Amino acid sequence: MNKPREVTQEVTQPLGAGKDDTTLPHSQRVNSATLFGPSRELIIEHDGREYRLRMTQNGKLILTA
Repeated sequence: MNKPREVTQEVTQPLGAGKDDTTLPHSQRVNSATLFGPSRELIIEHDGREYRLRMTQNGKLILTA
């Protein structure tokens, strides 16, 4: 069985920083299977807090603090 890839991206400034306000950044699209791998839950660190993103049995996503 293949080991899931770890998706990591270091962001040193907000998307669009350094551009004029009329230029909006493009959204990044990531497949949920790439994020979750074989797991049904992942932890997201944001602004010093941890959030849990869970996939339900029905395939819905729930984000909790």
